[in-house]
Amino acid sequence: MDAYSIFSLVTRTIALAILLALGAAAPASAQDQPPRLPFIVVDLHGAFTSFPSSQALVDSRGLTDLTQLPGGSLGGDVALHLYPLRWRAVTFGIGGRVMGARGHQAAPATGGEVPLTPVTEQFLTAAPELSFNFGSGNGWSYISGGIGRSIWQVVPDGAVRQDVDEERRQTSNYGGGARWFMKKHLAFSFDVRVYGVKAGTVGLLPAPRANLLVIAAGASIK
Repeated sequence: MDAYSIFSLVTRTIALAILLALGAAAPASAQDQPPRLPFIVVDLHGAFTSFPSSQALVDSRGLTDLTQLPGGSLGGDVALHLYPLRWRAVTFGIGGRVMGARGHQAAPATGGEVPLTPVTEQFLTAAPELSFNFGSGNGWSYISGGIGRSIWQVVPDGAVRQDVDEERRQTSNYGGGARWFMKKHLAFSFDVRVYGVKAGTVGLLPAPRANLLVIAAGASIK
């Protein structure tokens, strides 16, 4: 098993463990009936994205070395959730999510005597989402997932984008998180999510299938 496969397996295992822990966590019972989840919530998150590094990705863009890839990057995550139905301890949610990230490798290692070209890596994805929520309107945990499309660009500085950089690739996501309302309409929230990007279909060397781990945190508004 190569390093990329190990990375993918580890991220899936960590994400699954977090989701199981969050899903199992339920708020303590109280004398008064806790409020139900609000009908609508908007998440505004900053996000850290771990871009994968693989020789297949390097080859699909005509790059020279793995060190040209940025690796980790910063971005943002915006989501809208509706909670129309509750059954026993579970509230069902529907909504959508848009996430974007950008990284730049300013000074990659040199390949022999020839300096390597810096690379900018960008990822943008959008998808509808279904969630299962556990808790009350004061705070709750959730697990969720969806299937949408993404654009993943890996472009050397000064180069023109290739067809592979413009292809809209099917992307599934699964993850979980929690929200704690410190004020009536404002909460701190976080989300941990894995995006599975389907292999590309264009170019002499199509883009490989890949998993991206995204950790996001910020505010939720109801």
